[in-house]
Amino acid sequence: MDFARYDTLLVEQDGPALVVAVNRPEAMNALASAVVDDLLDLTDRLAGVGIDGDWPLRGIVLTGAGAKAFVAGADIREMNSMSADAAEAYARRMHSVTTRLEALPVPVIAAVNGFALGGGCELALACDFIYASRTASFGQPEVNLGLVPGFGGSVRLQQRVGLGHARELIYTGRRIDAEEALRIGLANALFDDADALLAAAKATIAEIAAKAPTSVDNTKRALNRINGLPVAEGLEAEVESFREAFATEDSVVGRSAFLAKDTPTFPGR
Repeated sequence: MDFARYDTLLVEQDGPALVVAVNRPEAMNALASAVVDDLLDLTDRLAGVGIDGDWPLRGIVLTGAGAKAFVAGADIREMNSMSADAAEAYARRMHSVTTRLEALPVPVIAAVNGFALGGGCELALACDFIYASRTASFGQPEVNLGLVPGFGGSVRLQQRVGLGHARELIYTGRRIDAEEALRIGLANALFDDADALLAAAKATIAEIAAKAPTSVDNTKRALNRINGLPVAEGLEAEVESFREAFATEDSVVGRSAFLAKDTPTFPGR
């Protein structure tokens, strides 16, 4: 797949990882309409990602270009001239981006270096998990502009950190540092600098790439489906996923290799 044509994204394959960087460092990678358009196109193309043994990509690393920001938020200059109808359309387009990221059959890791505020925090929340540099900061500052989260923060932030922390961050518009993000469960791990951050994200993708692709896909779909369900409904969804896993070639290969004390080569079927 050729990804060289994007004006606002840098896309590069590195082993099993596809590294995607929002590339507007002069505007702290703010989510202007042009960025949203490029993300929509990219996620639409990635919706066809395969998990069979011939498919080279096993995960996405989403980051921001430059040293200051992952994504500093929505493009406020552009938003300032929007009508309410245009703002709704803007939010719905970003919802399409984030739901497509969640639906990919491979993991998506947000590698956050610098600001992840407003729409940037919401974009990171749509990823499977978040790695951050120690200079990263997070927040939902929409109340400072008389607004509310519009790109999924009202939903995903409370799922990630719990309702109490989400309410506090959204009501106050407070910005938190990387250590606080780690403490409340917003970030999974911290790294000393951008190089270590990206290296860790790519290493995790490589680690996951050695696992059964159908299992990763199945588990991601199950976790998304189970999130927020009552226990009984969640257990029913889990056993459906367990049954589905047993019907795959990957499961046959994995169980046989374990019994033979061998290293499995998963076909992704």
